[in-house]
Amino acid sequence: MTERHQQVADLLDQAARTGEPVLPVRDQLDAIADAYKVQQLNTQRQVSAGRRITGRKIGLTSHSVQQQLGVNQPDFGTLLDSMEISDGETIAWPRLMQAKCEAEVALVLEHDLDREQIVLSDLLAATAYVLPAIEVVGSRIADWNISILDTIADNASAGLYVLGQRPVKLGELDLRLAGMVMERRGEPVSFGVGAACLGHPLNAALWLARTLVEAGTPLRAGDVVLSGALGPMVSVAPGDVFEARIQGLGSVRACFDSAS
Repeated sequence: MTERHQQVADLLDQAARTGEPVLPVRDQLDAIADAYKVQQLNTQRQVSAGRRITGRKIGLTSHSVQQQLGVNQPDFGTLLDSMEISDGETIAWPRLMQAKCEAEVALVLEHDLDREQIVLSDLLAATAYVLPAIEVVGSRIADWNISILDTIADNASAGLYVLGQRPVKLGELDLRLAGMVMERRGEPVSFGVGAACLGHPLNAALWLARTLVEAGTPLRAGDVVLSGALGPMVSVAPGDVFEARIQGLGSVRACFDSAS
């Protein structure tokens, strides 16, 4: 790590603590590796403050978004215990920064994925069950003016996440063909299907497992993996209630207070 990495990490941490977004940080970073170093510094900061890592999230699983940011691969961020919200629990508005919701498939692991050359059968064997999820993404970068370097440094624009409460075994459904609809206050606002996530949510999860082994930080038993959006993300307003239904997985709700 260099002084420059620490300066960018401090800037993003200050934005998170004060609720005041900052200008893009991409001009202070030379490469994707630099952005991950900044992300790692702020993850270490949170762990040192008593937070616990609960898993990882995958971003940029949509080819259209990859093209928009000029990349050809996903990215990842770290989930912490402070980010997990119970299904239907009211989320306090001050916890959010430029929040948007997206519906995803979450995997929960029962075995470590730490061997080299991980293959799909390893992932299948390591997964205890899957759940519907809503990720409440957020950006510490003003006006979501992000490049790939900005979002990676900013923990892949992670915010909060809500998990459904009915575990389903992988063998009981076809995630590639699983349809998704997400409603805001009862009105449909986002549609999608499992195939929109790198062709299959398990493709995204497999990419993550292999990438983390290479980085020396493999997925562990108990980790939650948010595999990526199944449809477009939608901006959040005070008092909103989002409900996402994924075929074969059931539903999950994210509820926001009125910010009064």
